[in-house]
Amino acid sequence: MIDTDPGIDDAMAIFLALRSPELELIGLTTIFGNVHTALSTTNALRLLEIAGRTDISVAHGADQPLERAYAGPVPFIHGSDGQGNAHLPAPSTKPLEISAAEFIVQQIMDAPGQVTLVPIGPLTNIALALQLEPRIAQNVREVVLMGGNAFCAGNATPASEANIHNDPEAADLVFGADWRITMVGLDVTHNVIMTPAQMNLLETARNPLAQHLAKINPLYLEFVATSAEIDGNYIHDPSAVVYLTHPHAFTTAQHPVRVETLGISAGKTWANTFPKRIHPDWAGRPAVNICVDVDSRMVLNVILERLGDQVP
Repeated sequence: MIDTDPGIDDAMAIFLALRSPELELIGLTTIFGNVHTALSTTNALRLLEIAGRTDISVAHGADQPLERAYAGPVPFIHGSDGQGNAHLPAPSTKPLEISAAEFIVQQIMDAPGQVTLVPIGPLTNIALALQLEPRIAQNVREVVLMGGNAFCAGNATPASEANIHNDPEAADLVFGADWRITMVGLDVTHNVIMTPAQMNLLETARNPLAQHLAKINPLYLEFVATSAEIDGNYIHDPSAVVYLTHPHAFTTAQHPVRVETLGISAGKTWANTFPKRIHPDWAGRPAVNICVDVDSRMVLNVILERLGDQVP
């Protein structure tokens, strides 16, 4: 199950999951972040229509963080519509009547040990699901999230990554829960860069998923070129999906994590790296499986092979 705020790289992650034979996507839950939650829900429905998978359920999530106001969308990155200003037609399908948190709880408790949560947006829905039914921590198979920056600078602020920055209180709750959790953060995703030449491979692919990605990527490419001065797109959210199918492409380290919730560093994910002791503020928290290095070529090849049907 993917929790998402689509989002250009979210679209790639969702399509990649659908094109990965190892995975069964059982639902999308939506959250604010790149866009308001209402538009996230609309975009999730639209993306499933493009993929021909309207059989997959979509549940509308929280409209605001747990304890603070939503900072607002980022149209200069993802477009006013969240899809690179592609201005897709309205979806013909509708979301479920139950909330995202209720849907998450229902799916996990109906299939203990089988459901993997893949949050690629702020973690509010996941925190609300934990509050609604704490037993999901013992019944989920795994949580693999895109977010955080344990050992590098942020991208929303110098201190914090955007997904965690949008709801640090929720993130601290999620990282503190007693479940198996992997963090695919900026420590690795800033090393996974799809070049314009690689993106051009999507333009030549005939499938509608690749064609949509080719249409929406230029705006994101322009933003990254201007803000980071690199020639290519950071592949954030799809990296979390690749971790599910190719975990051997990633090197990990295990440390408890706390999330800063105050001041100019709000959203910073702090790993306790003391080799022989746990600081009291990290005591009792589980070790998080933090991705610290990546075989970026393998990750990109998986994405291009599955979405574009060809390898560079």
